[in-house]
Amino acid sequence: MITSPGRNCLGVYDVRETGVLIDARTYYRALYDCARKARRYILISGWQFDSEVSLLRGKDAEGADTDVKLLPFLNSLCSRNADLHIYILAWDFSVIFSLDREWFQDLIFRWMTNKRIHFIFDGKHAIGASHHQKLVVIDGLLAFVGGMDICANRWDDARHLPADTRRTDPGGDTYGPYHDIQSYHVGPIAAQLAELFLRRWVNAGGDAIDLPAVSPDVDFTINSAQVLSSRRVSVSRTQARNFTPFFEEPVQEIRNLYIDAIAAAEKLVYIENQYFSSRAVYDALQDRMNSPGRSRIEIVIILPEKPEALLEQISLGMAQAKMLRFLKETADRRDHSLGIYYTVALSAEDFSPATYIHSKLLLVDDRFLTVGSANTTNRSMGLDTELNVSWEAAPNDDKLIRSIRNVRTSLLAEHTGIRAMKDIRRLARTEELVHYLNSISKEKTCRLRVHTTETLIREVDWMNKLGVDDFSLDPEKPIVEENVYELLTKDSKGFFSNGIGILQSWLQSKLQERAGSWDSP
Repeated sequence: MITSPGRNCLGVYDVRETGVLIDARTYYRALYDCARKARRYILISGWQFDSEVSLLRGKDAEGADTDVKLLPFLNSLCSRNADLHIYILAWDFSVIFSLDREWFQDLIFRWMTNKRIHFIFDGKHAIGASHHQKLVVIDGLLAFVGGMDICANRWDDARHLPADTRRTDPGGDTYGPYHDIQSYHVGPIAAQLAELFLRRWVNAGGDAIDLPAVSPDVDFTINSAQVLSSRRVSVSRTQARNFTPFFEEPVQEIRNLYIDAIAAAEKLVYIENQYFSSRAVYDALQDRMNSPGRSRIEIVIILPEKPEALLEQISLGMAQAKMLRFLKETADRRDHSLGIYYTVALSAEDFSPATYIHSKLLLVDDRFLTVGSANTTNRSMGLDTELNVSWEAAPNDDKLIRSIRNVRTSLLAEHTGIRAMKDIRRLARTEELVHYLNSISKEKTCRLRVHTTETLIREVDWMNKLGVDDFSLDPEKPIVEENVYELLTKDSKGFFSNGIGILQSWLQSKLQERAGSWDSP
């Protein structure tokens, strides 16, 4: 088995029903329906929120008896139910993101709503990190975990139309096609996830919360979900060493999970992610492809056509392009198949806009699947706080294997635009999958496009010409971690001499790392 509590997961927990929700229309609608059934509490944590984002749009919003915008909706729930408390934990974002965020949220969420809506910003994390977990828990009975924030510019449906009047932000501006994945879990695991939320809440300065027990007799119906035939789900985290306000040891369960899952792959590694710049994941793929005596594997990686913003191009673009080029060279040399793709929204016009990939998914051999908030970046593997869930099938668990395969097939059908059943059945096979995807990507009716060296480098070529290689905006741990930890755990005697020595050693190691980073694959 891949999952191992204490190494790559916190634990494995019971569920009564579990599965994935593909794209924000499905998730937002499920959140709206299930939140209406909350009796005592709703816990929400996220990287970003927008108070006026619409959960339901178009026909979904017809007949709604409450406001469908996030904060007015939550306010109406409290007005209807005098026993309901809602707790919202938002990352106290860096000034770098200030232009993309709703300002004065503490005032909006705390003072302009029902007194039983509790909101705090959370900036208690390692230096340079962010809180990136996306979690909702309802009454300790149902939880949502994944890559989706409840904010502007995320809503879309599986059709990813080139133009869609429902795809507008709270200010009325339109945005492009957007793809993402969330998971849902009904059962005891929700109480465990509530405990994770409570720890962060108190750590951030919130008052201790005594969550009431709620009878598990609510029928949480999740529409349009990809149900997974499993009664067990594991929970994995990332958290850097943190000194404020309480000392916390580093947790790299998701990093270990990716390494272990890729090492175990016999036939297929399937990745969907917003980025690819994690040295740990890159090394794991290299090690698997170079492992002597192992089987030939298919590797499918779905990414955006290009980074979404200039900051991402600078911090991740060059490393991503180099890593993927070296992986392709290794795959060709070792007779593996590696396909790197992006998707477009087909248009009758000359220009077909790319669908932005925001999902964070790893699937191995149709027997292991993990989704969550963690990108395949250094930050997500060691610095930021992240939360993933995983399903793993035993060798004879045909039902779970089949349902994991159905998730992969559904995703590939969405990305390719394939509808004919015979073609969908071909997507379900792992044999020569990359060859098949490459062949259909050439058809005008296919959404899938092959990432080439040119498409990967195009958006970062200007940095290459300027000699820009690494802006160190994607670290795996706090830059000062060893320095501070060493100094805090030593006696005060010799503080300055020890500190100077540690700093010199750290600078030397960083220079050595930089010199040898990209010499060879």
